[in-house]
Amino acid sequence: MATRTIVTVGHPALRQRAKKIHRVDESVKQLVDDLIDTVSATPNGAGLAANQIAVPLRALVTYVDQKPQVFINPEIVEESEEVDEAEEGCLSIPGWYGPVWRKERVTVRALNEKGKQFKVKAADFEARVLQHEIDHLNGVLFIDRMEDKTQLHRVESDEEEEQLEDEQVFA
Repeated sequence: MATRTIVTVGHPALRQRAKKIHRVDESVKQLVDDLIDTVSATPNGAGLAANQIAVPLRALVTYVDQKPQVFINPEIVEESEEVDEAEEGCLSIPGWYGPVWRKERVTVRALNEKGKQFKVKAADFEARVLQHEIDHLNGVLFIDRMEDKTQLHRVESDEEEEQLEDEQVFA
């Protein structure tokens, strides 16, 4: 078990397009374990991409409803036309939130931690988390998706705790 340091905005790894994983070996399994340990140890974390811990590989975990799910080489293979706007935050941009439009439903194809291919049909919050984390693997941050950057706002610690009772922070 190892928790890793989450890099913050300004770190070059966050703007780097992560590289495809060609073989799920012990080092990838260790990376996945570290991602799960790190996001589960982070209050209100809903997901974490490998480049957020400065590892430029296409791996991420979601942590929705306290259940970790591993995605290696994830790709969105289907998405709804319907979109929804909601507040997003990011563990790599601590304390900042803003409205982002995302597809309401997505289908993601990936490999699991054993190297087996699977598909997930996700809706609503889970779909938003997957899109947010896949963006990370492509060097895109939620602030890049905001239509109106003036709506980016800081939430102070006490206020942040109240807001987080109603939502989770994306990684």
